[in-house]
Amino acid sequence: MIILYTFIEEEKHQYLLNRYSSICSEEFNAKILKYRRWQDAQLSLVGRVLLKYGLNHYFHLKDFEIGRESNHKPFVVNQDLHFNISHAGNLVVCCMGDFPLGIDIEYLDHKTKYMDFKFQMTLNEFDKVHFSKDHVRSFFKYWTEKEAVIKAHGKGLLIPLQSFEIFQNQAVIENEKFYLKEIFIHEEYQCCIAANKDIRQQKIDIEQINMNKL
Repeated sequence: MIILYTFIEEEKHQYLLNRYSSICSEEFNAKILKYRRWQDAQLSLVGRVLLKYGLNHYFHLKDFEIGRESNHKPFVVNQDLHFNISHAGNLVVCCMGDFPLGIDIEYLDHKTKYMDFKFQMTLNEFDKVHFSKDHVRSFFKYWTEKEAVIKAHGKGLLIPLQSFEIFQNQAVIENEKFYLKEIFIHEEYQCCIAANKDIRQQKIDIEQINMNKL
C-alpha cells in the first residue's frame, strides 16, 4: 500500500491547470472548471495527478481508465487495483493498494463543536470525545475513522455513522470486517486509513509529492 500527499498553492494554480488538464477526461475537466474557489478546483485536480503518478510509478500502469461502480465509488477499469482520495484544508492524500481501502483526512479546525455531532455518535464514541483532554483531535480521530471505513466499504452516505462502532481498530459493516490504521501526515491534520485486509501492523509507504518535479 502506498499513500501520496501534497499541499496546494494558489500561485501554482494556472500552471497546474495548463499542465495537467490533458491527463483528465473532458468530463473531469469540465467539473473542475465549474468550481468557484481555486482551492476546490486544485484539490480535485491534484488528487487525480497523485493517482496517475502512483499508478505509473508504483504499479507500472501507464494507461488506465477510471470507472464508477453502481454506488459511485471510482475504480480502475480492468485492474485489480484500488484507490481512494481525500482532501481537507490545503492537503490532498491518495492511497492505492491491491485490496479495497478508504482514506480520510481532516483539518483540525478548532472552531468545530463536537456536541453538534452527538446524534451521529454511539454512546461509547461520544464518551471518548467528551472525556478526552483534547476534544478537537479526539473528535476528528473519531470522524476520520468512521469516514475511512465507510469509504472502504463503498456505500457512502447509505451507511449511517452511528450504525457501527470501532473497537480495537476494527469495524464490521454488513458482516464485512474492516481494519483501521491512524496515519500521521501533518500535525494540523488527522488522517486514518481503512481496508478489508488487516493493515494494523503493515508497513505503509508515505511519500510527499513535489508537483514541480512530476
